[in-house]
Amino acid sequence: MNELLTGAITGILFGFLMQKAQVIRYDRQLAALRLTDMTIVKFMLTTILVAMVGIYLLYDLGLVKLSIKPLILGGNVLGGLIFGIGWGIVGYCPATAMGALGEGRYDSVFGLLGMILGAGIYAEAYPLMKATVLTWGDFGKITLPGVLGINHWIVIVILVAVFIALFRWFEKKGL
Repeated sequence: MNELLTGAITGILFGFLMQKAQVIRYDRQLAALRLTDMTIVKFMLTTILVAMVGIYLLYDLGLVKLSIKPLILGGNVLGGLIFGIGWGIVGYCPATAMGALGEGRYDSVFGLLGMILGAGIYAEAYPLMKATVLTWGDFGKITLPGVLGINHWIVIVILVAVFIALFRWFEKKGL
């Protein structure tokens, strides 16, 4: 029960932050896809930074164990293409579609129905994909620090610096 409550609280908080950052607005989604407004990119990068620091801090304190998923290029490339095409057509990704629905924008229902349909198609196609696409480019359970053979905090500090420089560049360009 504690995990469900924690999940509910963090989910509500994340939805609140998405709404306050205006990343669930359709016009922001479209502008992100056109690379004319980087609000969503900045939000996603900030989320990645907070999660990266938080997860590795908890890991170093021994409070969590990492569950690394294997890097399978076939699945990542195909999934990324399908995700990107769906986002381009509908104008929402899964989280922003749920947030838009929560705001009463019912156009997101079409995207959510498409996501449910896509999940069903994936479930039916999984046995075939498991023997084909999900074997292409299987690198196993790897991480960037593991591949580089360096401490994860070095990678985190470098990524924080790169993301901050990118944020500043976006602001300078008015994005």
